[in-house]
Amino acid sequence: MKGFLFQTNPEEMKKVSREILCIVVTLLISGSAFGQYKPTDDNLKARSEFEGFRFGIFLHWGIYSQFAQGEWYLNSGNLKQEEYQKTASCFYPIRFHAKEWVRAFKDAGAKYVTFTSRHHDGFSMWRTKESPYNIVDATPFKRDVLGELAKACQDEGLRLHLYYSLLDWMREDYPLGSTGHNTGRKLQPNYDSYFQFMKNQVHELLCDYQGIEGIWLDGYWDHNSDQQPFNWRMEEFYDYIHSLKPRCLIGNNHHIAPITGEDFQMFERDLPGQNTSGFAPNQTVSQLPLEMCQTINDNWGYHVADQNYKSSRDLITLLERAASMGSNLLLNIGPQPNGELPAAALERLKEIGVWMRQHGESIYGTTRGEEYDWGVTTRKGDTIYLHVLEQSDTISLPIAKKPRSVSVPFRFDKREKKLTITNVKQFDVITIKS
Repeated sequence: MKGFLFQTNPEEMKKVSREILCIVVTLLISGSAFGQYKPTDDNLKARSEFEGFRFGIFLHWGIYSQFAQGEWYLNSGNLKQEEYQKTASCFYPIRFHAKEWVRAFKDAGAKYVTFTSRHHDGFSMWRTKESPYNIVDATPFKRDVLGELAKACQDEGLRLHLYYSLLDWMREDYPLGSTGHNTGRKLQPNYDSYFQFMKNQVHELLCDYQGIEGIWLDGYWDHNSDQQPFNWRMEEFYDYIHSLKPRCLIGNNHHIAPITGEDFQMFERDLPGQNTSGFAPNQTVSQLPLEMCQTINDNWGYHVADQNYKSSRDLITLLERAASMGSNLLLNIGPQPNGELPAAALERLKEIGVWMRQHGESIYGTTRGEEYDWGVTTRKGDTIYLHVLEQSDTISLPIAKKPRSVSVPFRFDKREKKLTITNVKQFDVITIKS
């Protein structure tokens, strides 16, 4: 009889090896004291790299795109789950090409991608063993979208993070929160069962796919109105994720202060510390790496009537302001049901890319700067970048000593320790080297 190894093809061997590695790492690390999270050196390195990226692409895509009413349509449309699930049987995104997507993101200057592996409608965009309700088993498309995207990101050198929903409008064992009340499911709430389901899925995502560098969680707010505080067991969940992959960055869109075990802090539709969205009235800014997410138009998922795309200039300004506050910008696009990125989104990406190729050094790897009435600054070592966002013919900047060089003509007042630049144009980026 031939041995097992000789009967297995190379791809299966790679998968088996990764699974074995995950099991070994879990056994080695899971004995660590729960609630006493200490990031590994590799995790701290990943955090530092993440902070330097400054620009990423968010993708909300699933079977909900076929309704063209946004990613919440199962809930907002008061649909029944049995009818909604039928959408999977006709989901065939023939024009989906992961390589084309990723090349467009890279050309725009993005350094990472965050993809919705599973949204609140419970549909998994990979071939999960936990449910047949997934892109491979439930659709005629039969392709593992996540696997193709992961490979394309690796080939092009972009990091891949995965959005993962903590709530589920389909599963009967998910304890009902403030959403998903009218889907027609027969509720049998059992958080132990549901929690194990989430762990099993995360195990698949981190162990069956190479290059997954972050988990972006959403839905924690679904139980904010409970009379008795709901125990999500987040620290236990984080501990499990880190046991599988210690360098994996964890963030949670809960709109509160970071929970022990999180590696970056996110802000939905807001720059750090601002609450124009109204989602986070008491959210303070931590010392963790920061990320703000914003839509390229008005919706996260594809919405056929939403053509209110932000201008390229407005998006670049948002990127500059985010960088000046020490934050990444995660810019969301809702792909169409046929697998194409909307033409308006591609146009914005191209224009952002042109700007980034010229001024990317003022964004990538920079640290927090200052805000002035004329704009903002970013820093990188001894270099200061002035982002002139408002019309101002003359700008002045306090500076300790005369700089070695400035990219435009300037005057320096040694007594007042002030740098003055005239003939300034709106949207200029000026480099000062000390």
